[in-house]
Amino acid sequence: MKFIFFLTISIIAYFSFSSLSGKANIELKVGDLAPAFSLKDQDKISHKLSDYLGQKVVLYYFPKADTPG
Repeated sequence: MKFIFFLTISIIAYFSFSSLSGKANIELKVGDLAPAFSLKDQDKISHKLSDYLGQKVVLYYFPKADTPG
């Protein structure tokens, strides 16, 4: 039983920490262009930043209800 618990925790930790090793540490200064990215909205429609070139863009993040963050 302890082995299964340890194995489960290990697998969860592995996948949690492996997702942190991306290119997330990009430091931008005022006036720098934002890096290219795409996000899905609440209707699962993908939007690319490049689709809004020349327009003002406000990115508002709202955490899902009843979740930390």
